[in-house]
Amino acid sequence: MIRRLKAWLLGETVDDDGPDDPLHLAAAALLVEAASLDDDFDDSERRTIAAVLESRFGLAPDEVETLIGRASSAVAESAQLYGFTRTLKDRLQPEERVRVIEMLWEVACADGEVDSYESGLVRRVAGLLFVPDKESGEARQRVLARLDLRPASPN
Repeated sequence: MIRRLKAWLLGETVDDDGPDDPLHLAAAALLVEAASLDDDFDDSERRTIAAVLESRFGLAPDEVETLIGRASSAVAESAQLYGFTRTLKDRLQPEERVRVIEMLWEVACADGEVDSYESGLVRRVAGLLFVPDKESGEARQRVLARLDLRPASPN
């Protein structure tokens, strides 16, 4: 498990449980939730989620599509974030949880703007994962720099 988590942090491919891994489902569900908050889960957000999941978990494109479908269903059936965040908090080291926050910022920024609902979700998830505000802010700045975006306001 430690080998798989280290590989995940480094963006390396590793043999794993594919879309059936609870860690993968929890992360994907949070990404889908972030993309859906503004009631416009568009193609750019879906592509970003697919790319993030493929890259971080080493999943094949068909596994990613299965995972996104399962995550969409899980989000529709759940009224709270706690179950998803608990899985991640219990299974990931602090630096890996920061990477999850960075993944959420990537999805929130996928359409070129971060709406207040998306920003609020990332803040709530950061709190539930025990990721300090400073580290969440630094993750956001890394994503904005990588996407060549400028923050519109201090969300």
